[in-house]
Amino acid sequence: QVQLVESGGGLVQAGGSLRVSCEASRLTFSRYAMGWFRQTPGNDREFVAAVDWTGIETIYATSVKGRFTISRDNLKNTVYLQMNNLKPEDTAVYYCAASSLVGLVIRNQLYNHWGQGTQVTVSS
Repeated sequence: QVQLVESGGGLVQAGGSLRVSCEASRLTFSRYAMGWFRQTPGNDREFVAAVDWTGIETIYATSVKGRFTISRDNLKNTVYLQMNNLKPEDTAVYYCAASSLVGLVIRNQLYNHWGQGTQVTVSS
């Protein structure tokens, strides 16, 4: 079955940087749009960023635009989220997801596969 495995989460001070990665297996990675979402206790999963299958087109939530960068390496079956100038409100479990749809996918209901999540904690 398809596996998405996130890594790179951790604890960082406000203003710092962190990069989370998501390695996919058992799917034709280059044919999937990829996205990052985040979730805090008691809240719905929130869209963060998405990239199309080529890696050329990207889209971001307003709250992270200019601070986060999504990218992918189709040879390594991996999608990344570079997070700079982190804020305490960025604290969440971060999930990567894969969608078989073409283009940029924002709605979480349109993603077919999900990772298990990685915790990112930003201290003030």
